[in-house]
Amino acid sequence: MSNQKSSLFDQVEAAATARHEPLAVRMRPRRLSEYVGQSHLVGADQLLARMIAAGRLGSIILHGPPGTGKTTLARLLAVETGAEMRSLSAVTSGVKDVREAIQWAQDIVAAGDPPPLLFVDEIHRFNKSQQDALLPDVETGIISLVGATTSNPYFAINGALLSRSQLFALRALSVEEITLLLSRAISDKERGLGSYTIKADEDAILFLAKACEGDARRALSALEIAVRSGADSSKKVHLTLALAKQSYGNQQIGYDATGDDHYDLASALIKSIRGSDVDASIYWLARMLQGGEDIRFLCRRLVILASEDIGNADPHALTLAVSAMQACEFIGLPECQLTLSQTVAYLALAPKSNAATIAIGEAIKDVAENRVVPVPMHLRDSHYQGANQLGHGNEYLYAHEHEGGVAAQDYLGVEKEYYRPVDRGHEAELKQRLANIRKKLRGD
Repeated sequence: MSNQKSSLFDQVEAAATARHEPLAVRMRPRRLSEYVGQSHLVGADQLLARMIAAGRLGSIILHGPPGTGKTTLARLLAVETGAEMRSLSAVTSGVKDVREAIQWAQDIVAAGDPPPLLFVDEIHRFNKSQQDALLPDVETGIISLVGATTSNPYFAINGALLSRSQLFALRALSVEEITLLLSRAISDKERGLGSYTIKADEDAILFLAKACEGDARRALSALEIAVRSGADSSKKVHLTLALAKQSYGNQQIGYDATGDDHYDLASALIKSIRGSDVDASIYWLARMLQGGEDIRFLCRRLVILASEDIGNADPHALTLAVSAMQACEFIGLPECQLTLSQTVAYLALAPKSNAATIAIGEAIKDVAENRVVPVPMHLRDSHYQGANQLGHGNEYLYAHEHEGGVAAQDYLGVEKEYYRPVDRGHEAELKQRLANIRKKLRGD
């Protein structure tokens, strides 16, 4: 009888807890068939689907943006393979917790049961010793490790653990997939908002699906706020576009200034400037500024780009970029946003050349591969006693004494052309000048 009472109390407590869980938690799929998105991973004939069917997961790292279903997928892996599951958060767990989890797994396997699943959320926050503690049992198959991270695993996970794991990248959900999840939540009477009478305008649902940027958790949270705050005493609610917008409020856009967002948005900014798309460049700049990106980092990248991608096609680009760096340091936020916008716009529209970048790259490669050219005798230092007897500096031609300031003289000792100007901007003029100079140097 006491067991029945205990079971009854457990059910009551579970029901009470469930009522206070957020909608995003309540709507988590219970089987893989309910899972929305990531068809490139769990679709028929995909590797992860095959691993599930075989019941041999091994070690897995799930990486992708927030709200794409990493934790949910980990739980479903345990359900579908019939494995026991234990969860750790790398934020709150230490080596002691890891060792306890490993002992738990060893006990299960020793009892003759299949290897359990150990889920480590935010595994990138584990330090090297914590990650290393997992290696032996991952290698021997005592546990199926499933790690989840929003960071690039190649930056955040130890190489030893990475080499023993299958990597699966989760993608941000599409607008259509988010819309499907919202519709399910609206109609589900058991776990969703089906107890409300909801009249949802199409533009309101579309807004919720787009504004979340592929994060299902954000979309469902906003939907729940809108419905609960907009319902009358009889639990009727008209979900309008205005109500949907109010439910998002002034949420900060997702941005991790130290993680993938930092690298991906910096890459998008630089590539947009290089591609001369000024509108895209300004947008990516705005994303980084709104996300709290370090102004010094932005300035350094712009100074580098001015030489790397514009070079002598517009020599003023470097001057402007350096001036912007100094101005931003002097002015600070928020006013330096104007300086950065001006600079990004100029750099995006400037003529482009990477001729200087290619030139130094080829020269450094020649030096690194030991293609060392001796300094020609006539170019060697002659400002010391005895240099003349060694032949140093003999027959050197002083350029200023020759027409156009160019003497017919060999300055390298081998036939090699590193700098090849392009036909754009100021470099087109330099290209013509260089052709004339090279003819004179060769004595043509």
